[in-house]
Amino acid sequence: MERIAVIDFETTGISPGPHCRATEIAVVMLEQGRIVERYQSLMNAGLPVPGFVASLTGITTAMLRSAPPVAQVMNEVAEFVGDTPLLAHNASFDQKFWDFELAQIRRSRSQSFACSMLLARRLMPAAPNHKLGTLTRWANLPDTGKAHRAMADAEMAANLAQHLATELRQTHGLGAVTHQLLCSLQKVPAAKIADALKRHRG
Repeated sequence: MERIAVIDFETTGISPGPHCRATEIAVVMLEQGRIVERYQSLMNAGLPVPGFVASLTGITTAMLRSAPPVAQVMNEVAEFVGDTPLLAHNASFDQKFWDFELAQIRRSRSQSFACSMLLARRLMPAAPNHKLGTLTRWANLPDTGKAHRAMADAEMAANLAQHLATELRQTHGLGAVTHQLLCSLQKVPAAKIADALKRHRG
């Protein structure tokens, strides 16, 4: 699999906007089955962290006061990622924040997002559920640290993505596994995934 940037945000809420912003971002570069580079930073968008979010993530309003401004962080991470293909677990969430925060600094995304959650639903149907922590434990993948912190979650998603790529090669007999293939498979209805994999093998 080619180089992929695996991304995770922590935020003050669910939908980005004037009253909901990113508080932390982490990106790990996955290349040939290994994490080869990392970027992580808290970021201060000037909003308080709600109590329930602070209890979930451990990120508090006080921590963000000394964090770099969100514009600085997003410029740095955009340069770090460049045009590398993107992946996240529950990518629709991270994609919303990535696009919103880039727009605040007059930048935009050119590459697509693959979603390890959508892929796991199709390739790991026997898992108890498709939360990142559950899948990590179920597949006996490494424990990367505290869930709901950006770097731990990005590393978990990277390990899961590599596990899914291995499954596609070894269990389903596919040759090269590309980001484009992942993006294609995640759009296939779960009931039709066997036929889709057969076509790819053919």
